[in-house]
Amino acid sequence: MTFIPAVVFLVIRGLNFSVEFTGGTVMEVQYQQSANLPDIRNRVDALKMGEATVQSPGTSRDVMIRLPSRQGVSSAQLSEKVMSQLKAATPEVQLRKVEFVGPSVGEELVTHGLTAVILVCIGIMIYPALRFEWRFAVSAIIANMHDVVIILGCFAFFQWEFSLTVLAGVLAVLGYSVNESVVVFDRIRENFRKPAMRNKTVHEVIDNAITATMSRTIITHGSTEAMVLSMLVFGGPALHGFATALTIGIVFGIYSSVLVASPIVMWLGVSRQNLVKPAKPKQEAVV
Repeated sequence: MTFIPAVVFLVIRGLNFSVEFTGGTVMEVQYQQSANLPDIRNRVDALKMGEATVQSPGTSRDVMIRLPSRQGVSSAQLSEKVMSQLKAATPEVQLRKVEFVGPSVGEELVTHGLTAVILVCIGIMIYPALRFEWRFAVSAIIANMHDVVIILGCFAFFQWEFSLTVLAGVLAVLGYSVNESVVVFDRIRENFRKPAMRNKTVHEVIDNAITATMSRTIITHGSTEAMVLSMLVFGGPALHGFATALTIGIVFGIYSSVLVASPIVMWLGVSRQNLVKPAKPKQEAVV
C-alpha cells in the first residue's frame, strides 16, 4: 500500500535536489575559534536565499555553505551578502573560497549516482543467482527496489533535500536489505533439504523459514535502528539526510524481506527440485 503512493509522489512532486545536483554557490569560511553552526545557519536562512546547507567539512573552525542558484544574482553577490551577515556577529570571520557549481557538474553527479545504483542492483542480482537460483535473484532485486522507491517517495512527499549523503544512505539500504533477504532465502533452501519438510508444501516451507528467522530479524533490525535513530537525533544537520534515508530503509527493509521477497519467490514457482539436486545412481564396477 505504501509503494503506490510513493510512486505517485515521485511523479507529481519530484525530488528536491541539493546544490550538488542542481548547481549553485559553494563558500568556505574560517573562524578564529570554533564555529557556532546553528547560529551561522540561522543567519544564512535569515537572508532567504533558498534552502542553504551549512556544515563543517574539516576542523571546527572551517565552515562550508552551499547556496542554490538565484536568477539575476551572481556568486559574488551571494557571497557578499552572506559575509556581511556573518561579520555582523563575528568580524574576524574570513572568506577562504567561493565556487560556482554549474549545471553540467550537477548532471554529471546525477549520471554517476544512477550508475552507482545500477551497478549495485546488478551485483545484488548476481549474488543470489549464483548462491541460490535465478528466482531468488529476481525477487531480491524487486524487494530492494521496493525499499528504494519508498525512500525516494518519502523525500518527494516532504520535499526533503536530496543530497549526495542521502544517495549514500540509499546505497547502504540496498546492501543492508539484501542481507536480510539472503538470510531468509538460506533458511528456505535448508528447509527444502530437511527430511522432515519433504511432505510440506512450498507455502509451508517458506512460512516456516520466515518464522524461524523472525527473532533474528527483530534483534538485528532493532539494534541497528536504535543506532541509526541516535545518529538522526544527535548527528546534526550534516548526517540528517543520511540517517533519515537509513531509518526509512531499515523499517521497510524488514517488510520487504518478509512480505515482498519471499512471496515473489513462491509466485515465480520455486520448488524443491530447483534447490535440491537429485541423487545420482551409483554405477557398479564392471568386473
